Amino acid sequence: MKKVLIITYYWPPAGGPGVQRWLKFVKYLPEFNIEPIVYCPKNPFYPTIDSSLCNDVNTKLKVLKHPIKEPIKILNKFFRSKLNNYSKGIIPKVKKQNFLDRLLIFIRGNFFIPDSRVFWVKPSVKFLSSYISNNHIDTIITTGPPHSVHMIGLQLKNKFNLKWYSDFRDPWTAIGYHSSLKLISFNKKKHFKLEKEILSNSDHIIVTSDRTKELFTGYTTNPISVITNGFDKEIKNNLDLDANFTLTHVGFLSNQRNPQILWDVLSELVKEVKGFKEKFKLVLVGDVSPEILSSINFAGLNLYLKLIPTVPHIEAVNYQNRSQVLLLIEANTISASYIIPGKLFEYLSSGRPIIGLGPELSDINSILNQTSTGVYFNYTEHKKLKSHILDLFLCYDENNLKIVPKNILKYSRYNCTKKLSDILSQ
Repeated sequence: MKKVLIITYYWPPAGGPGVQRWLKFVKYLPEFNIEPIVYCPKNPFYPTIDSSLCNDVNTKLKVLKHPIKEPIKILNKFFRSKLNNYSKGIIPKVKKQNFLDRLLIFIRGNFFIPDSRVFWVKPSVKFLSSYISNNHIDTIITTGPPHSVHMIGLQLKNKFNLKWYSDFRDPWTAIGYHSSLKLISFNKKKHFKLEKEILSNSDHIIVTSDRTKELFTGYTTNPISVITNGFDKEIKNNLDLDANFTLTHVGFLSNQRNPQILWDVLSELVKEVKGFKEKFKLVLVGDVSPEILSSINFAGLNLYLKLIPTVPHIEAVNYQNRSQVLLLIEANTISASYIIPGKLFEYLSSGRPIIGLGPELSDINSILNQTSTGVYFNYTEHKKLKSHILDLFLCYDENNLKIVPKNILKYSRYNCTKKLSDILSQ
């Protein structure tokens, strides 16, 4: 059985989407004659905890852990709330940043490159060098963000001439919050240099979207493969649907993803359509920025809003499986066009209609079309969005709101892992 060392910062009990991709790959890789060995921090700072994900870790899995020094832990004693938000990508707009916000963001961006986990690189290389030598490891995988994890892979590659696969769950310099880090010119160039060095030295690059592949193709001639995130076939949807006409979003909503067009459309439907306000509920599961809550309130939708705090993954899945309609909201930015949120694939498996909202260029659009699971709108399509939500409501009112998904099995975690195993066997 082929041994593969997987180097990751996020591992259970970490919560959020960042941990699930490799948790599921590791779960299924042994079925393809690949033995995964996981390396992760012994004492990490995770902004979100979901202990239920530990149930997905095979007791026979070999997990290596080594301590990490994170400066953010010291700052966290004094600025816990702000740093938790920064870790999740919730960064206030420039106009709303106070002096402390500006200072902490400047420190985060310019003192820790590429990120605050950079101090884990050197001790990890030392620790793993001994393990690799003693256990005949010839293949490693690094997954980021945090992208400092890829620096571990780069140094091990140079030291041992291993086969190195770098997995980018999100882009690096093109990620949405990168432009908000208040980088001075020298450090901005350093990010680009490090990114190019990682891409140029990886034997194989794995990304989660076609758009990211197109982006990285401009930086390197090394092979790049797209393996999206996926869904678990084991999760069965046998729940009763909500009695109300629920529009549900699962996951955090930062102020960069504030769909004013959606709030305006819903406000108009509440005022204009008979029966809509009596049956409509807007359900937001997870962290929501104050700016979005303010926009919802200003649109007069607060009476129809149901806020659910961050819950364990399985509970989040239950909320989406009960919803009449699911919302997938991305920022109206170029950087958002490279992202396919992991929840899209769990949405696909729910069998509920999806409303996608984001930038004009997005892989989300093609996935929804190919699977017949929903409709995608950009931020200028007010009339089309309003008409579509009205059509969904009328179907709901007639007890006939349903879809027939097509070709979604290729996005199952098992089939995504099969694709990964084929790449690792090349």
